[in-house]
Amino acid sequence: MIFIADNQLLLLIAFFLTGCGATAFLFRKPAGHKAWKIADLTWVLLGGFGAITAMIAGIYSADSSRIDRQIDIAFAATTAFDRDAARFRLRFCDPAYDRDIATLCEKVEFLSASTAGNADLPLFLAVTRDVAPLQSLSFWGRAKAEEMPDDMQAMHDKRSKADDFDPAPFLIFTTLDDTTRAAVQNMQRKVPTIAADYLIIARAYDDLIAQVQQLKREWDILQDNAHILLFQIIAICLVSFAAPFRLGKSIVELRPGKFNAK
Repeated sequence: MIFIADNQLLLLIAFFLTGCGATAFLFRKPAGHKAWKIADLTWVLLGGFGAITAMIAGIYSADSSRIDRQIDIAFAATTAFDRDAARFRLRFCDPAYDRDIATLCEKVEFLSASTAGNADLPLFLAVTRDVAPLQSLSFWGRAKAEEMPDDMQAMHDKRSKADDFDPAPFLIFTTLDDTTRAAVQNMQRKVPTIAADYLIIARAYDDLIAQVQQLKREWDILQDNAHILLFQIIAICLVSFAAPFRLGKSIVELRPGKFNAK
């Protein structure tokens, strides 16, 4: 499978030339000969297989577009949380003039550290944006691998880390534990604006984790079905092999005087 992915352009050319060679041999047969009928049947069968495979690969492409949107959503959620947390700290935590405010400031600092300070989350977000699930399946994949082996190896390492990422550890952090909830309730009576700002941060954090979880699920689905594109390459190779048969049959039927002499 790796060989197919890395040499797909060469394989397409090789299959097409092989089909051209077989068609040239068939030109020795007159129009209507059984050999041309078999060649036409081969084109129909392989063409149908290629069409079905292309439709299945289209579903995979739609999933790829969906993960691109999910990456954008996850990044937007990350940006919103970072912005709200930084604004809260600047407005109310330097210094915190109330015990309840200090409690909320500590919680905001803790939540910020749980994301920005954790190496896994920013790495996963960055990798899913920069590394396509099947980036090696480019038409010039072999040349790139030879010219930039270090980059390809680094990409492989990043993809492995993304596969291993587990958002579950982030779920142990709650934005409204008993102490924080009590502080929010007290601030709602004293300074409602501070309580409201913290609740916005809490929602932004929860949304961030939810979006990262969804991104992880989309990533896993895409990786599990990556073999579909390999089957698509195989189908295209077979179609490129059979295409000269159909062209040759049409030429023979259009020029009977030259090719139908017995």
